[in-house]
Amino acid sequence: MLATERDTDLITETLEHGVLTLTLGAPPAHPLSLAMIDALHAAITRAAQNGAAKVIVIHGPGNIFCAGHDLKEIARHRADADCGRDYLQRLFDRCAQMMQALTLSPKPTIAMVEGIATAGGLQLVAACDLAFAADSATFCLPGINNKGFCTTPAVAVARNLTRKHVMEMLLSGDTYDAQWARETGLINRALPVAELPAFVEDFARKLASRYGENVADGKRTLYRQVEMPLAEAYAHATEAMIGHFMDPDLIEHDQKAWGA
Repeated sequence: MLATERDTDLITETLEHGVLTLTLGAPPAHPLSLAMIDALHAAITRAAQNGAAKVIVIHGPGNIFCAGHDLKEIARHRADADCGRDYLQRLFDRCAQMMQALTLSPKPTIAMVEGIATAGGLQLVAACDLAFAADSATFCLPGINNKGFCTTPAVAVARNLTRKHVMEMLLSGDTYDAQWARETGLINRALPVAELPAFVEDFARKLASRYGENVADGKRTLYRQVEMPLAEAYAHATEAMIGHFMDPDLIEHDQKAWGA
């Protein structure tokens, strides 16, 4: 049963069975304009504070999941006195904040990719905890083809791929298929496009049934410990693990289950 729905020009929010789907507007490219970034960040922040939202799904429907930053918007600011530097600073700062909010959300985050995810659009995919794609989806970091370099998208992508795989994407600017993306760890699974929505819905509902506080703490612990030296990572994870077992609900569960 549908719980809530919020619709704007840029984001449609649908909450059903604990799964909040954020559908990108501004078709067909769903570009990351400054307004789109702010709308996404606001939606992600609301979701983190919404007890009814257990899982967040990011969906860019159609042939383009997200084409990355709005190059037409960037071009308009070339007429500024500083050739757009101030605008670019605001754009990339706020984009980085939004991407971090997505990764560090206490709720599991899933990208559902039907079409191409390119540049900042691929960054959006990589910033999610999980990514499921159509087997016809494609992925690209094309900055090098336009006299640039996908430097900020690489922050998220490099945390999904090996260094050599991300360098291959960055230096070639080539487009990669879903099989390559799955084999290299950029996405979790590639499915026929007709099967993708039902699979994501079922998987997201399964995650929504999990105990939320330990999921949030588990996510936070994982992202911290993977950046630590081994001994420090074990110490940090051990403290979090003890906290999970000392949760009052789990204590009550164990006492009932095991007759303690």
